[in-house]
Amino acid sequence: MSAGSRRGLVIINTGDGKGKTTAALGLAFRALGHGWKVLVIQFFKGDWPVVFGELEMSKRLSPQFEVLQLGKGFVKAMGDRKPFEEHVGAAKEALRVAREKITSGHYDLIILDEIIYAIDYAGVQLIRLEDVVGLIEAKPPTLHLVLTGRNAPQALIDRADLVTDMREIKHPWQQKIPAQLGIDY
Repeated sequence: MSAGSRRGLVIINTGDGKGKTTAALGLAFRALGHGWKVLVIQFFKGDWPVVFGELEMSKRLSPQFEVLQLGKGFVKAMGDRKPFEEHVGAAKEALRVAREKITSGHYDLIILDEIIYAIDYAGVQLIRLEDVVGLIEAKPPTLHLVLTGRNAPQALIDRADLVTDMREIKHPWQQKIPAQLGIDY
């Protein structure tokens, strides 16, 4: 199918189960195989002492595959001690970059990883739902746009073409197995 006949989809990976980002990266892998230009913007990852496999792979596949880690880590979780304003500032900058990249016409697939968390993560709001809706509305007709994160609001679900709810049935953390290199990061 040529780019001229392509209809860009809005895809949401949500739910309490693991696999939202992993599924989005699977789409990226598939798209890269077709020669597409892919961008991942991560709203929470960044500023952590962890090497994320997707970031390392993007270095090898650049410029076809880019990963921008624009977050400051999860807010008020996992040992976070940063001022709340720092998280808000990072999220607003990630929104600005996302809008710029979405409207640039340079990409075939853009993944806004964990953007849904930024709307409301454990009662903490970094960005407004209206801002995310605005990103969807700014999307060019041929761009595929993926949003990930738990608890997708109905307003996003209503605007999506494909919504998958990842449901947790069993998780290694329940058996006190820590996050695993290559699987979780």
